[in-house]
Amino acid sequence: MHPLGISVDARSYWSYLISLSVLTQVVCLPMLGAIADYSRNKKRLLGGFAYLGAAATVAMFALTDGMYILGGVLFLVSNLAFGCSIVIYNSFLNDVAPEEERDSVSSKGWGIGYLGGGLLLGLNLLLYQRAASLGISQEMAVRISLGSAGAWWALFGMIPMFGLRNRAPVRTAAAGESVLAKGFLQLFQTLKDMRHYPQTLTFLVAYLVYNDAIQTVISLAGQYGADYLKIPMQSLTMAILMVQFVAFGGAMLFNFLAKVMSAYRAVILSLVMWTLLMCGVFVVKTTFDYFIAAGFVAIVMGGSQALSRSLYSIMIPKGKEAEYFSLYEISDKGTSWLAPLLFGLTLQFTGSYQFAILSMVIFFVLGLAILARVDVRRATREAGNEA
Repeated sequence: MHPLGISVDARSYWSYLISLSVLTQVVCLPMLGAIADYSRNKKRLLGGFAYLGAAATVAMFALTDGMYILGGVLFLVSNLAFGCSIVIYNSFLNDVAPEEERDSVSSKGWGIGYLGGGLLLGLNLLLYQRAASLGISQEMAVRISLGSAGAWWALFGMIPMFGLRNRAPVRTAAAGESVLAKGFLQLFQTLKDMRHYPQTLTFLVAYLVYNDAIQTVISLAGQYGADYLKIPMQSLTMAILMVQFVAFGGAMLFNFLAKVMSAYRAVILSLVMWTLLMCGVFVVKTTFDYFIAAGFVAIVMGGSQALSRSLYSIMIPKGKEAEYFSLYEISDKGTSWLAPLLFGLTLQFTGSYQFAILSMVIFFVLGLAILARVDVRRATREAGNEA
């Protein structure tokens, strides 16, 4: 492939797009978070970005053979809009749930999200399988599936629009002062003040490292199955469908573990499991092996994502939720860049998918080492959230 005249291994194009996506979010998300904390209508901001992303996703229906440049642009727009909307969405967690309920609420939220994604994917798979009987090509079925993801996003985006209530912001701009300008200034002040929350900062660095690898595995597992293992599209989609429903069980399992051993220890356990799964990549050689590995990934994926969010929510100061979740979001939901870049480079220079997957161990081990230095009680106390 030669986007903009640059020679790129087609197998690495997707991972490079993810890396480019996060660079745009590194610039935009922290400023958006600061602005949202001063806004009296966070819900409007949430809806605006959600529907921009949904529209870009619906537009993917227009993609046909060879339109990889337009496809890349639409992905960048939709992923940036998604990141912006999720920053605000995550900041509502502290508004809707007291501290003692956040592990449960966050786990249920992730779990329901997996079920919703699984339901849509199941419908898409049914359409793909019956494309010929419906008088459409498989290519058209894939295009419809892409567009339907945006429509699904827009449809269920109506629920928070009607169900959430705006809360009066803890911080307000002075009379005649622009919320936009105040948000920009506050961003720099927050980056300066983060030295007062060293434990929160340590957790955030750990999360950015290990979640980088998690998002890379999620984003590129399909490519690994299709290109390296040569799994048929129908079987590959079934594996991804299975992951959605198993991940719901994983989120609920780790919610139980959080009650038994604490959310912090449950996240530590999940990272150990992630490391072992990456080391086991060399035994995944058949479609059956792929399904087994995908099942284990689904279990640990749901737990590590849900509990990381709720754990972080108690480490951030009141009134700065969106601002701090913007920093959190930079490495969430496929917006990470270092791990996919390493994956792409390893694949390009070694030609081995197995070594590319194995390279993710670096991020899990490093993230685990940093996380082990976090004192949750001290972080909660530093943020002013300890009763």
